[in-house]
Amino acid sequence: QVHVAESGGDLVQPGGSLRLACSVSGSTNHNIGWFRQAPGQEREGISCISSSGDTTYYSDSVKGRFTISRDNAENTVFLQMDDLKFEDTGIYYCAARRGSVFTMCTRGTGMDIWGEGTQVTVSS
Repeated sequence: QVHVAESGGDLVQPGGSLRLACSVSGSTNHNIGWFRQAPGQEREGISCISSSGDTTYYSDSVKGRFTISRDNAENTVFLQMDDLKFEDTGIYYCAARRGSVFTMCTRGTGMDIWGEGTQVTVSS
């Protein structure tokens, strides 16, 4: 059974960078996605990556600033976040599921597992 666990959340100033990590265990065949829930808002799929790492998806809100990658040897998926903005504040969750990377990120349903989340706060 697949399990995921996030780490790396922190307080960072606008324009700064942060790297989140999602540790994956129990499977090498799952796509991994990063989802963000800002205060008072619904959870949003921001970036997802296929099990092989060949296919990625980014939401318009993070495209060009965030980079998703995975190290299958280390069973870890990273989310490099650059040029952080106030609106990037929220709880960041990783999740695992099979199938379409695009569907995973845009619908945000049908996950096999969700992590508990890590807090990212962008503040001056």
